Order: sequence, then C-alpha cells, then structure tokens
Amino acid sequence: MDEERIEEMLELIWTEREAGLLGKSGLTAKSDDKKPEAVLDELERRGLVAMDGERVELLRPGEQLASEVIRRHRLAEVLLKQVLEVDEHRTESTACKFEHMLDRDVTDRVCTFLGHPPVCPHGKRIPRGRCCDMYSPTVRPLVFPLSDLGLGSKARIVFINPRSHARLDRLSALGVIPGCIVRLHQRRPSFVLEIGETTLALDPEISREIYVLELDSENGVNGKGE
Repeated sequence: MDEERIEEMLELIWTEREAGLLGKSGLTAKSDDKKPEAVLDELERRGLVAMDGERVELLRPGEQLASEVIRRHRLAEVLLKQVLEVDEHRTESTACKFEHMLDRDVTDRVCTFLGHPPVCPHGKRIPRGRCCDMYSPTVRPLVFPLSDLGLGSKARIVFINPRSHARLDRLSALGVIPGCIVRLHQRRPSFVLEIGETTLALDPEISREIYVLELDSENGVNGKGE
C-alpha cells in the first residue's frame, strides 16, 4: 500500500484525537482516501493501531510515525505562513506535500532554523524532535529570541513561547502577537518596543520568550544568519 496513504490516515487519527472525536466511522467519513477502511485494516495489520468496534487506538509504533508526520506538517506551516508569508490555502496544500518529502535530518534542520517553534500557526502543538533537546552548531537559526535583536532593528514576531497562558493573554492584549512588526528601541533596564503607534516596555525574561524574524527595512526578510 502507498506509504502516503498510511501517513495521511495516521495524521487524521492524530488530529481527530486532539479534537476528542476519535472513532472509526468518523475517520472513514473525514478521510480523503477512496478506501479508508482498507487503510485502517492495513494499519492494524502492521501493528500501528488497535481497533475494537468504533475504538481506534494508536499503538507505540503508530504513535511515533504519526508524531513525525504531524511534526513535518506543522513545521512546514510555520516556515510557509509565518516566515515566508504564504497565503493560507497555499500553505496548507504545500505543507501536505512537505510532510511526505522531508527525512528526519532535514526536518531537524528546518526545526533548528526556525528556532524550535512549540506550536503551528493554528496554535496546535508541534511534537518535539531530537534537535529540540540538543545544541546544533551546524545550523544557525533564522528565527531567534527578541532578546537577541539588535537596537533599532525591525522584526516580525513568529511565535511566543511563554511560561504561562496568563502571560500570553497579557501580551495579546497589548498587541504582541505572531505576525506583528516590532522595532527595538532600548534593551536596558527593560526592552522597549515600537509596535505601530504604540511603545511598550517588556521585562528581559519576557523578551526571551518572544521569537522573531529580523526584517530589512527595504527588502523584507533579512536572515540573521547571513
């Protein structure tokens, strides 16, 4: 059986489980596969899932494979939508292709390049990879903490990785959200940012939780790792 069909079904099982809607009939109804029941049977034959009536459960090998597919897809979404600013439709269709193309090493390099984002543009968790827990000297990140941005530089916020949801809510209320453009005016004693017509002061600890893509005032993206 085509491995893409296997991966697509594992991805669907994962996302349905996230939504709390996991069930065999729901999977077959939502799958784009022409014979979803046959794919589920193949997953069971390979020891990737266990099925009992309506219940479908990912077994350990299936959990690992599904996690890798989801990780590739969501990292591709971050790269395409939040870094390259590709529109929503093309982001989704291209991410669906990326998830079947990237091997583990390339995926780790993309993740490192993006600064190990914890969530995709839709706020869904990105499974961690081996690169997230080890330093990689071979790839310099394109996306980096706001605390590393140079004075006077402009950047677009790509993601925020706060210690608490309350902190994320406070930042959102102040307009500090993924996609917005900031300019750094001051680093000490607080980080002073310009966001549109607003000037904000943030604690250094918070600045380390905000990840940005540096911009060139004339040409757009200005890769920090040049």
